Amino acid sequence: MSDSTPDLPPALRTLVDATNAGDSARFLTAFTDDGFLDDWGRQFRGHDELASWDRTDNIGKRSRFDVTGLRDGASADEVLLDLTVSGDGYNGPATFTILLRDGLIASLVIS
Repeated sequence: MSDSTPDLPPALRTLVDATNAGDSARFLTAFTDDGFLDDWGRQFRGHDELASWDRTDNIGKRSRFDVTGLRDGASADEVLLDLTVSGDGYNGPATFTILLRDGLIASLVIS
């Protein structure tokens, strides 16, 4: 599976495509207004905090996401997005545990 795989839920497609394009404004549109992100224990909530994380740890580090898999999670609204991250920060495999609400990312836990 590559990051151009068309069967990702729209919010996940936005997350991947916006990151790869360096589009911070579009990146935030993947999340609910109260969206939550946990990056190995560092927690961010709401668009302002998500934008801060994006600047310091994601697009600000020229991250690129290459999707390697998508799996069902523990509930109907949860998915596990497997990817390889590259850029000027973390490089390597990652799994994002994502809870969707109303078609957007309500929670994203990086492990």
